[in-house]
Amino acid sequence: MENADPCFCPACGAPLQPRDVQGARRPACPRCDFVHYADPKLAVAVLIEDDEGRLLYTQRDHQPQMGAWAFPAGFVDRGEVVPEAAIREVREETGLEVALDGLLGVFSHRGDPVVLVVYRARPVGGVLRPGPEARALRYFPWDALPPPAFPSDPDVLAAWRAARGLN
Repeated sequence: MENADPCFCPACGAPLQPRDVQGARRPACPRCDFVHYADPKLAVAVLIEDDEGRLLYTQRDHQPQMGAWAFPAGFVDRGEVVPEAAIREVREETGLEVALDGLLGVFSHRGDPVVLVVYRARPVGGVLRPGPEARALRYFPWDALPPPAFPSDPDVLAAWRAARGLN
């Protein structure tokens, strides 16, 4: 079980115990049969191209992957509309206002609790400046991108290259 799993049943207060439920080991209540299902964490990322076809990256100023270059991205807040979260994350990290040009894809990896929803976007306003979570911002040409910061990055870039007809 993950450290984020609860220790006590939210229904009756009894200590939870690991139990095989529907093919996985899950915290379960021996008293009332409550089973805790750990939900995935939903994140958004946005690929922003400039007029030359270069992609905007942020240099991360916090963990995980502090110092690495990554797409503007972040977690969706509970109750937030996913496309609005994508626009908010771009504004917070880059100072840009963007128009979403569509969904690039949804990416996940076995064992990773993060499900990543990726959009393509174009700038429509704002001033390019690093936000509080970014050390720097930089556009990279598609054939000279920085090393992947996260497990989904190679899949995201493969989908983007395929959508653009790049190899």
